[in-house]
Amino acid sequence: MEEALVREYRGDIEECVHAGHICGVDDKGGIRYSVGNPEAVSYLRSAGKPFQAIPVVRHGADVRFGLTDAEAAITIGSHRAEPFHVEALESIMRKTGLTEDQLICHPTYPLSVYATENLLRSQSPKRAIYHNCSGKHLGILALCKAMDYPTESYGEPDHPAQREILETLAYLADYPKEKIGLGTDGCGFPVFAMPLNALATAYLKLACPDLIENSEIRSAVVTIVRRMNLHSEMVAGTDRICSSLLLDPNIVAKGGAKGVYCFGLKKERLAFALKVLDGSEDEWPLIVASILEQIGYDNPETIERMYKLAPLDIRNDNRRIVGRNQPVFTLHLHK
Repeated sequence: MEEALVREYRGDIEECVHAGHICGVDDKGGIRYSVGNPEAVSYLRSAGKPFQAIPVVRHGADVRFGLTDAEAAITIGSHRAEPFHVEALESIMRKTGLTEDQLICHPTYPLSVYATENLLRSQSPKRAIYHNCSGKHLGILALCKAMDYPTESYGEPDHPAQREILETLAYLADYPKEKIGLGTDGCGFPVFAMPLNALATAYLKLACPDLIENSEIRSAVVTIVRRMNLHSEMVAGTDRICSSLLLDPNIVAKGGAKGVYCFGLKKERLAFALKVLDGSEDEWPLIVASILEQIGYDNPETIERMYKLAPLDIRNDNRRIVGRNQPVFTLHLHK
């Protein structure tokens, strides 16, 4: 039931087709927009990080260890290990007393090409904190210290922190906990699978926290979203879609590996979850821009930033225009 989302042309020949699903929900409790199957099941991957951070804030681990808003924001992010990211991560370790060898994520080089090149030039080794999920791991380890939970098993599904994450996600998504699929993410954490409409519902609660009845979770969500907007650079990095979208204070957004992307619109009281089935991330800005255009979003600067990240024109290595990216989907409006 998938539909084409973006077609790539080189000259007049169609070279690639990126198909998938989109679901948009509103605060009336139902599906408002769809492309393909709005109930297609997808792993959240790193789109789940705002929910994984809720117990950290709910139980005050960020306050106990004196984390700044920027430092707390990187516990929600998929950073590129740029120098300012590393500085924040090392500060978190100093404040919490955590050590790098406590992280279960594997040592690696940064996702930022420029950061990796600089490290290679200086013959610096791989580090666990260069992993793009290390902020999330440090956040949960800080929670473990604050709550006197075991730290050695913090990534296991039956750990109290992980159990609370699952329960919180199910609550916000209005989706039964026992129906959420469980796998293991690249960083070693449990990863959750659910239908796109449930995922979009969870993001709607991030954008519209007044919909959350539990006051502790609601307060944590307000803090988390404020930090994401205030320190968008910590949620992803330079010239990344999440950081670019979060510059718009009306938007809360986060993507994950293998093509899943989610965002909520505060004023419009809408949220979208999408899945590119071939797992590509390059098309995200084009898809988000097209969604915003089709619903009549009133901030053209945000849309322009999306097209800057993923131009419609395809240029070769000599900067010559050789093709075109074309969003081709039409949102189906549900009455």
